[in-house]
This record gives sequence, structure tokens and C-alpha cells, in this order.
Amino acid sequence: MNKEFIFFLLSVGLLSYGIFAAIPYKGENFPKKDNPALKLSEKEVSITIVYNNYPFKSDLTTDWGFGSVIKICGKNILFDTGGNASILLSNMEKMEIKPQSIDIVVISHVHGDHVGGLDGFLKKNSKVKVYIPVSFPDSIRKMIRSNGSEYEDVKKSVEISENVYSTGQLGTWIKEQSLILDTEKGLVIITGCAHPGIVKIIKEARAILPDKKIYLVMGGFHLSGTSDSKLKSIIKDFRELGVQKVAPSHCSGDRCRELFEQEYKDDYIESGAGKIIVE
Repeated sequence: MNKEFIFFLLSVGLLSYGIFAAIPYKGENFPKKDNPALKLSEKEVSITIVYNNYPFKSDLTTDWGFGSVIKICGKNILFDTGGNASILLSNMEKMEIKPQSIDIVVISHVHGDHVGGLDGFLKKNSKVKVYIPVSFPDSIRKMIRSNGSEYEDVKKSVEISENVYSTGQLGTWIKEQSLILDTEKGLVIITGCAHPGIVKIIKEARAILPDKKIYLVMGGFHLSGTSDSKLKSIIKDFRELGVQKVAPSHCSGDRCRELFEQEYKDDYIESGAGKIIVE
């Protein structure tokens, strides 16, 4: 093999390397920049808070409401969309989560601070299935269909995706569904506002998956303005139900967060817009 031909092969090899190195890898839905949600085994789960009135990352916009992106078993699930699509999409962009990477949307309840961002999100990604409580007004179904998306009404507990369950529609006055993630460490329960009662939701999750321990309860606990005595009673219920970790935010209230942190100490997770929880 002459020197000119060897030089030609080396040149082609280096050129090919340069071309392919310049092509961004698209096999991951989340960014490569120091994002702990990327460093997952197949059995791990990540939850990224993309909408919240409590801050965690200073570059994200805070606003009253809740929204989180859950990565589990190869699926990306958006649970609640906050109240403002522009804020939701901006925060997702800053967390480098593309709307097109979302496979499923779940809305906890009809209040605007949880469903308000849905229309704007669907305009960016209509190729999702939206799970809504059966009590939702037809106007929301019409909006979902007008964006070219599918929806499913949820009344009773249903398996939404692998290892992901809805509690089903709970409550009487304000009807709401919560999410249950079945992880290796135990159940992770994510609530939008917990209008039916946070303890009731935990008990319902235990009834749905009775052989599982409860690892983490997070989201809105709807306890703002609740008396200390009532909060301490609820915290006692958490302990008796075997809840190992907590991450209250949104409508939980400052005092609720303070008392849970005092009780749970290292098992209390500070949560707000931009927080990533990997379990």
C-alpha cells in the first residue's frame, strides 16, 4: 500500500469524524449539560419541576401553579401545565426540555393554574395523549381536539404508562387525579393541589398498589393557612403511612414546608421551579 493511498485513507477518516462529531446526538430527550436527569439507569426516574410559585433555579420564572416533567421507562410525561403557556414553554426551554419530547400529558384538575398552559403547549406538540378527569367541561375536550390531540377521560384508577398510574378522579366538590409512579425505591405520589386531601390521596395510592411502600410524596398539598395543630396531625399521618420523603410546593404553604422540614430533616426535599429529583 503506497504512502499516497494511506494518506488518502487517513484524510477521509478524519473528515468523516469531523462531520459526524458535528451532528448533535438526538437519542436523548433531555439536554446533555450537567443535567442529572440524563444520568439514569433504565430503572431510575427523574422528575423536573418546570412550573411553580416557589423558586429553585434563579433563571426560571416563578408563577402560581404547578407543572412537572417525569421521565420513566422511556416515556416523558408532562403532569400539569401551570397557568401560562409562555412561562411553561420558557422554563422548559431553559431546562432544555423540548415540547416535542413529551409523549403524554396528564392534568390533575380543572383550575387554571394547572390547565391554563395546555392550549399553548399543544400548539407546540399535538402528538400527545391528554389524560383529564371525566368531570372536565366539554370546552376543554374541544380545545384538545382542535389542536389535533387525543384525550382520555379518567374516572377510576388507570395505568397511564408502564409503572405510571392515575389515582382516578377523587373528591366531591373539586375533583382531581394524582399520579403514582411505581419505582424500585417505592411509590412516588405527585399531586397537583391535593384538593381531595393529601392523606386521602396517599391512602388511595396504597389501596391501588397495596404491596408497595411509599417512598416520596411531592407537589401541592393544599395546606396554606392550615393551623399548626392540623399540620402536625397530617405529618403524623404521613409517618404512620410510612412516607419516607416529602417535597411539598405550590399551594402547600410556607408553614407547612417549615414543619415538614423540621420533622423529615434530611428526607425533606426543597422543591420549586427548576428542581430535578432523580430516584
